[in-house]
Amino acid sequence: MHADPTPVNLLGLAQPELEAFFAARGEAGFRARQLMKWVHHHGLADFQLMTDLSRNLRTSLAVDAEIRAPEVVLEQNSTDGTRKWLLRLDDGNCIETVFIPEDGRGTLCVSSQVGCALDCTFCSTARQGFNRNLTSAEIVGQLWIAKSRLQPEAGQSRAITNVVLMGMGEPLLNYDAVISAMSLMMDDLAYGLGKRRVTLSTSGVVPAMDRLKDTLDVSLAVSLHAPNNALRDQLVPLNKKYPIEPLLAACKRFVAGKARKQSVTFEYVMLKGVNDRLEHARELVRLLHDVPAKVNLIPFNPFPQTRYERSDPVTIERFRNVLIAGGLHTITRKTRGDDIDAACGQLAGKVEDRSRRALRFARLEEGLH
Repeated sequence: MHADPTPVNLLGLAQPELEAFFAARGEAGFRARQLMKWVHHHGLADFQLMTDLSRNLRTSLAVDAEIRAPEVVLEQNSTDGTRKWLLRLDDGNCIETVFIPEDGRGTLCVSSQVGCALDCTFCSTARQGFNRNLTSAEIVGQLWIAKSRLQPEAGQSRAITNVVLMGMGEPLLNYDAVISAMSLMMDDLAYGLGKRRVTLSTSGVVPAMDRLKDTLDVSLAVSLHAPNNALRDQLVPLNKKYPIEPLLAACKRFVAGKARKQSVTFEYVMLKGVNDRLEHARELVRLLHDVPAKVNLIPFNPFPQTRYERSDPVTIERFRNVLIAGGLHTITRKTRGDDIDAACGQLAGKVEDRSRRALRFARLEEGLH
């Protein structure tokens, strides 16, 4: 006697994949478009409620397919309106997703991995270690959940206007699932987000950046955090494999030939006494002088046992003024959601670490006491 096969989760399938699924069942391609609207426009998971599907199709889908998102374990609301969800996956690991409301826009920060495969020293997620990549359904499921729980403000057609893959994980180390998820986010049959409203943030996986350029037209953010290789090697160890020079060359290739002028957003976390001196600012101006760039200065968000401190506001302002005087469009990101550990670099979730990185940090801390 054979066990029943695991139902196929249709939540994360982009339109071509869903059309192939229906074709294999002898169904016409338009069934994919019908189902996408029910699932992503209307937030339905029950096939029996999808009334323009035939009764026989609805019955068969209920047997061997499903629409299943991660489970909401906890929802937290910040005093500034930021909301954070702790989501449990089938294997017991948990990830975090954050919604940040602003005037005229609402940004959802989405995770792409359970933990992070990289080891940036100033990031709480990195300290959790790494377990696995998320599936496309687990990535787009974060948007599906948030959309169902958020109401547009007066005068807005939607609560979520922008999505950034800037949560837990390095998106470009989970390439195929991330591409499927972003395709759904941008598909008019699903969430209909414009190409400038979906941003992928990377620490600089250069070959995958080039691959992305040729696959999907989205916005790009790069976690830079240092103006030279020696310092970036310490903060972002991936730099030892893909140093700043090939990284910036990939950034130029990414925006070259675009129909509309496009910039790369460079993220720069402000660490007291580490990368926040005026000489660092001047070095950054020289580094980015010929790159179509916007710079986001991010006040460091502390977490337990970190050795870093946040640069003070005066230091950040002086740093910013040097960049602006050097011709770089620069903003200082307002810290949001830090009272619920939802700010940039604070997402941790609950990770069954397979990298043993968390154990290494624990032993390091023991040696410091």
